[in-house]
Amino acid sequence: MDKILITNLIARGVIGVTERERRRPQDIRINVALFTDTRRAGKSDSIRSTVDYSAMAKKLIAHAENVGRQTVEALASDLAEICLSEQKVAKVIVRVEKPGAVRFAESVGVEIERPRSPDTNAL
Repeated sequence: MDKILITNLIARGVIGVTERERRRPQDIRINVALFTDTRRAGKSDSIRSTVDYSAMAKKLIAHAENVGRQTVEALASDLAEICLSEQKVAKVIVRVEKPGAVRFAESVGVEIERPRSPDTNAL
C-alpha cells in the first residue's frame, strides 16, 4: 500500500488539562501517513485520482485549532476519523505532539494507527 505523508503540520490550539495550558493556544505538531493506492494518480496525473493532501491538511488544522481537547490521545483519534472520512484512505497513522510540554524534552505526544472499518463510511 502506498502512503501520502503530511509532516510537521503546525496548528495553534488549546490542548491540555491544566488551567495554564487551557488559557491560550499552543503549538500542536501533526504528522499523518495516509495509506492509499496511488497507481491511478500516477498514471492520470490528476488530483481527482488521489487524496488531496492540501485539503486534508486544512481540515486537520481547522479541527485542531477549534476543538479544544484535553488530551493528545483524543485529538489524535479525532484527526484519524477525519482522515478516514476520505473514501480513498484505507488506513492512517496519526502522530500528535506538544512541543515543549515537558522540561528537557523536545516534545511529547502519541501516535495511533487506525484502519478503515466497515462502519467508517458512516462518519
